[in-house]
Amino acid sequence: MPISKILVVDDSPTERLALQELLAREGYQVVSAESGEQAIAASKSEKPDLILMDVVMPGMNGYQATRTISRDDSTRNIPIIMCTSKGLETDKIWGMRQGAHAYLVKPLNHDDLLAHIRAIG
Repeated sequence: MPISKILVVDDSPTERLALQELLAREGYQVVSAESGEQAIAASKSEKPDLILMDVVMPGMNGYQATRTISRDDSTRNIPIIMCTSKGLETDKIWGMRQGAHAYLVKPLNHDDLLAHIRAIG
């Protein structure tokens, strides 16, 4: 399935804008959410082809949102790439156990991110 619409989930407006600009330049349609709760709602309403999920957010964190999205019948087939500052090996293992397809540590290398997106698509 080719990737055309990407949901960017991050509580930082700066991070969201940077990712939106990068992805738009690459030809992707971008929608965004600033919390885990919004991510779950947007995953159902927007039907993105891919989700880029931050972990550290107020309220529901990215691990919880990833687990919810990856276990819901209507959204379980949406791949999720976690993009977070939490870089310990245990963080990565936990993220993958929640249903993430990949785990990238901030600051993101844009070439690596785009390569992961292309590999999924």
